[in-house]
Amino acid sequence: MNDRGNGPVYVAGLGCRRGCPASALLAVLQEGLARAGVPLAALTALASVAHKRDEPGLWQLARQLERPLVFFPPPALQVWQSQLTRHSARVQQITGVPGVAEAAALALAARLAGAVPGLRLGKYSHAAASMALAEAWPEEAA
Repeated sequence: MNDRGNGPVYVAGLGCRRGCPASALLAVLQEGLARAGVPLAALTALASVAHKRDEPGLWQLARQLERPLVFFPPPALQVWQSQLTRHSARVQQITGVPGVAEAAALALAARLAGAVPGLRLGKYSHAAASMALAEAWPEEAA
């Protein structure tokens, strides 16, 4: 359930290059949300792959937005492979999954809503960062 207790859960999955600053992550997030027609205030949480747990930019963004940031191990993201719009051999080699942003967004939206999520916005990249937006309606609200 989202923090307002009604409506959909929106989760932004994030991927980035090493050392990506929070400002670049915020820029891609804001642009992606605008493309999806979802206001920043509606965003429930942020997600990424465990491989990115030590990225200061991700933590800074989460603190700045006052949103939870959840990291998933590759096996938890691999179950979402069939729903990814893009697969990257390079990302697979580095992280163990063919796509971080979409899979992480889907995984956390499913966990938070207790329902099957969908991609509101597939992978959207800008400079050193990428994002995807998953949407799920909590079981009680469906």
